[in-house]
Amino acid sequence: MHEMGIVLHLAKTLDETAATEHLTAIGKVVLQVGEVSGIMTDLFTDCWDYFKGRHAVLKNSTLVIEQIPAVTYCDNCKGTYATVKYGKECPYCHSGETWLLKGNECIIKEIEAE
Repeated sequence: MHEMGIVLHLAKTLDETAATEHLTAIGKVVLQVGEVSGIMTDLFTDCWDYFKGRHAVLKNSTLVIEQIPAVTYCDNCKGTYATVKYGKECPYCHSGETWLLKGNECIIKEIEAE
């Protein structure tokens, strides 16, 4: 379960940000998670709820997860398409010369804090 490791890293990053910015409490964290990142958002939320109690600055915080759709680019026809729907093969030219343009990210988008 890599969700736990990611939450630990996120909590550490937020603790460091709180110390640097002299924050006393973080109320909300908005996290953008790519559709094909492999992060199971239900497990991630459970891990967040467990670990936020162990970080004073996060104790009363809420986590909002926004999904980033996965988009693939085709080197052959220069088109883009929905990765999950079509996979690695381009639906326009049927080339396999494709690469993931976005959808594998895990980004802290916003922090609301005191």
